[in-house]
Amino acid sequence: MDAAHALPAGALCRVALDSLAREWPYRPDVFMLDAHDFAQPRERHPLFHTSYDWHSCVHMHWSLLRLLRLHRDRLEPAQLDAIRARFDGAFTDDAVATEALLFDRPGYRSFERPYGWGWLLELQAELHRLAADASLPGDLQARCRCWRDTLEPLALRIAQAMVDFLPRLGHPVRTGTHSNTAFACVLALDHARTCAHPALQRAIGEAAHRWYGRDHRYPSEYEPGGEDFLSAGLVEALLMNRLLDGCDFADWWHRFSPSAEALGRWLVPVTVGDASDARIVHLHGLNLSRAWCWQALLPGLPGELVEPASRAIDAHRQASLAAALGGDYVATHWLASFVLLAEGREQP
Repeated sequence: MDAAHALPAGALCRVALDSLAREWPYRPDVFMLDAHDFAQPRERHPLFHTSYDWHSCVHMHWSLLRLLRLHRDRLEPAQLDAIRARFDGAFTDDAVATEALLFDRPGYRSFERPYGWGWLLELQAELHRLAADASLPGDLQARCRCWRDTLEPLALRIAQAMVDFLPRLGHPVRTGTHSNTAFACVLALDHARTCAHPALQRAIGEAAHRWYGRDHRYPSEYEPGGEDFLSAGLVEALLMNRLLDGCDFADWWHRFSPSAEALGRWLVPVTVGDASDARIVHLHGLNLSRAWCWQALLPGLPGELVEPASRAIDAHRQASLAAALGGDYVATHWLASFVLLAEGREQP
């Protein structure tokens, strides 16, 4: 983002802190074995029981870390103190152990798969980056190392679960919502490279080539769906961009690219008909995630597409930034993360 559209770091931090402090409303993903199998969210999820649902709680924690690493000079001292207090209080060995044990319960093999898995792995990748950031004050860097080490057992568990899962998934999930396979793989690939997990990196590469390697003339005229927060086509292209070198990606994009008319649908922000509806408001996330994808794809795009894609990035950001900063909680409990993705400063 240029100076005229600087990221509102302090406002995003306030939204994230507020969301992570709110236990209610909460939307649980619960598999009940019998009539007695019920627990309050904070009992079942001692770490991730706020911010409306499990996965949003995970990636709003990531939002705070991202702000801490990239924008801490623009945060207020009280906000920096609140971030430290949040992680010191929430990231405990007991809380992480309870979260990890949930994946052993009958019926929870697919809990938060793949969206929550991807975000948990990305959260740990951000902790790794902070723990290695020599520009942090010494006491803060030490805290980040502690938070990283505390979360590591859960991250290792989910990384291994993904290594085991990807070869079993015969076909990708191409929806524009939480089940999307490519989005989770983009986040997990960043984790694999940042945290040195070669088995996960290999599993993602093999699966992506199997699922997407032969795609051609992607039908973008069928996007968006009315509840999408991802462009299935663009996030697929982003994953392949991360896996292929420049020439190979150029060849892949040439085969994959929609017709010029159909591709134009990806260049115009979508209108959100009801931002107070928990699912229709997803379309604000779609605008922001499109901006993220186009920003990352720019260096590998054909020359004639660079200028329209660049205009689209700014248009999509501006169309949905305000929704992340104010409005109904069905939007504010998660959209800050997508604003930070759309900033486009670096991976994921």
